[in-house]
Amino acid sequence: MRLKTLGLAAALALAVPAASSAEDFTVTLVAGHPPVFRWVRMMPEAFIPTVTAELAKHGHSVTFSEQYGGALAKVGDELETVEAGLAEIGSCQALFDPAKLAVQNVTYYTPFVSSDVRLVGQVIDKLHADEPAMTQAYGENGVVYIGAPITIDDYMLMTNFPVTSLADLQGRKIAAPGAAINWLSGTGAVGVAGNLTTYYNEIKTGVYDGVLVFASAALPGKLYEVAPYITRFGLGAQYAGSLCANKDWWDGLPEEARAAFIAGSKAAQEWYTTELEKAVTGALAKMGEAGATITEASDEMRMGWAKGMDNAAKKWAAELDAQGKPASHILSTYMEAMRAAGAKPLRDWDKE
Repeated sequence: MRLKTLGLAAALALAVPAASSAEDFTVTLVAGHPPVFRWVRMMPEAFIPTVTAELAKHGHSVTFSEQYGGALAKVGDELETVEAGLAEIGSCQALFDPAKLAVQNVTYYTPFVSSDVRLVGQVIDKLHADEPAMTQAYGENGVVYIGAPITIDDYMLMTNFPVTSLADLQGRKIAAPGAAINWLSGTGAVGVAGNLTTYYNEIKTGVYDGVLVFASAALPGKLYEVAPYITRFGLGAQYAGSLCANKDWWDGLPEEARAAFIAGSKAAQEWYTTELEKAVTGALAKMGEAGATITEASDEMRMGWAKGMDNAAKKWAAELDAQGKPASHILSTYMEAMRAAGAKPLRDWDKE
């Protein structure tokens, strides 16, 4: 009888996985932008405390080394830094790393789809979960998508001259980031590549006459001082990047640790989106109080801009398809998902 009892106990012991030993994880976080930007702040504000609390439930602890503002990687170099193992987790910026995260830039080729930052973030996150074509690029570059999509609020036009019709843009130099420069096709404006770190001085010194920018960055950047005419065209909310992890490191983590980091990413996404939604309304109000002239473009102007644009999305998708990157599939899947969620694009970029 005793032998049977011992045998049963041994069998049960084999059937139940042994609890993981307590560990102290050391994690370096990297972001090229400084923590003044909300997509960096989400790490100390939400990601770190959530991961720490979740790991503590299993007896683990974690030590974070926060390397922001170019301390370890410049903007657009985060993915390479994580891939090389110099950081375990980074803010991988698809907008500034289009060669490696090509299909992730789908929203920047599809303006005038939706100004809802929460919706864009939810759809992009779901695409990463459901579409192998969406995560293919991460695997090819030795990293893993872990969430917290960085959505950018509705892009608008800020200029040093009033805009009452699209004709006012003729010959004007307008700066835009990355693929957003394509949005200026058909407007008569001259597109110039630019970014948030240089906008203020280059408008002030006459390098260009305006920028395509979002309210939550325009206020802290004080762009209303040099470009006081704000015209809201509803160019749309965009997706710029996400948190990614070094694949070898990630694969070596116990299951509960991976779950903790994913929980941290979800908390960061919610914190970021909520803070962004509040910030947009406040930013527009404060810029108006500071003397900016804020105008809502008429439906005629918005449709005129949208219809006059080249369909850069189709060209972008075809070129990537030829490289073995499934951009046409992602383009149609994204557009279908946005329409199904209630978005009303001014143009169906995937169907033309």
